[in-house]
Amino acid sequence: MDKASDWQFTKRFRRSGFGWRASRLASKRIAEALAEIRAVDRRDPLHAADGAVRFLVKLSPALEQVDSSSGALGNAAHAAVDALVPIISQAPSDEATREGWLDQLFEAIQNDDPPYLESLDDRWGELCATPEIASRWADRLTDFVQHVNAERRRGQYAFTRSDSLCYSALFSAGRHDELTRLIGGDPRPMWRDLLWVGRVKVARGEIDEAIEFMAKSVGPWTPTAGLARFAEGVLLHAGRRTEAYEKYSLEANRAATYLATFRLIAGKYPEIDPDRLLSDLIATTQGEEGKWFATAKTLKRFELAMQLAWKSPCDPKTLIRAARDNICKAPSFAAEVALAALHWVCQGRGYELTSLDVQMAYRLAQEAGDALGQADRVALRIQTMLRPTTREVRWVREMLGIPASLEVDTP
Repeated sequence: MDKASDWQFTKRFRRSGFGWRASRLASKRIAEALAEIRAVDRRDPLHAADGAVRFLVKLSPALEQVDSSSGALGNAAHAAVDALVPIISQAPSDEATREGWLDQLFEAIQNDDPPYLESLDDRWGELCATPEIASRWADRLTDFVQHVNAERRRGQYAFTRSDSLCYSALFSAGRHDELTRLIGGDPRPMWRDLLWVGRVKVARGEIDEAIEFMAKSVGPWTPTAGLARFAEGVLLHAGRRTEAYEKYSLEANRAATYLATFRLIAGKYPEIDPDRLLSDLIATTQGEEGKWFATAKTLKRFELAMQLAWKSPCDPKTLIRAARDNICKAPSFAAEVALAALHWVCQGRGYELTSLDVQMAYRLAQEAGDALGQADRVALRIQTMLRPTTREVRWVREMLGIPASLEVDTP
């Protein structure tokens, strides 16, 4: 086996090697380390797996001083862990080598603070690679987990990072009855623990029973969309795609933006008509349909986008940009969207709006109206918007230089 010095990332991932404000740099270094390990994996999987273990062992100590409050660093670390698990589990190692890796990772998990390696816990059985190794680890951890559960039953506070590792090892070893009994001995099992009971039922072919069990286990501390994610995954694996989509997909798949959510579900369910998917997603946000405007516009559903622009409050700046970008190629759309922007500004919607925003919306509406030969109609609609005497409307008139006593000019 090559020495640790062969890896470039070892020079960068030293204990406390990144300062408080180094979140962006640390995320970049994680990406570089992942790329380095993947490159080696293409020609030497065994050495790549050894490098992956070295990286994971160094990860938390190197990042312990970094401000991770934005979540970006945690996401980068979590993604790296997920990417490295298959490299380790699929490596063609002998048992002695794998046991050495597992010992190193086990110690790293016990000292994992901040907890960047948390996702390794539920994948311990996968890292064991064989039922025999998984069974040995289950034997090694079961007594301690039983002791912790006994302390909890006596009303004592007891905690261990080894419980999920033990459950994962028992599951991979095929010792499902023992796994169920062990979790049953915990007076207050967490959602992530009960998921193993659900997985056991799925392994036995009890799909509906597994979903029903997890549905009954939902409590105040259940992760958002936890049940939906479990049920969707189970149904997809069972080939029940229609049921998975209709019952759980819209709740189970939420990305950072509305457009990303649409694309995530569309990629997972290519058989679902895009218009139906978009309509179904919009229906999940009653009273906030306007938030889907940008998605509909990007997907070139312009008629729907125009409807959404008026359906519920929509960010005026988003509407103004859409009108500006389409003033030449889709003046009808631009006119309606620019008018909607003025409408929502007059309703007091939007953040950090300036006179330039108001003037841009006004000008775009007029230009689109001219292009359509509907200048009078557009001017009348603006006039109607500016007729109320609310504080917001008075501000809009002021930004446009229209005295309160005068109507909007009609060409």
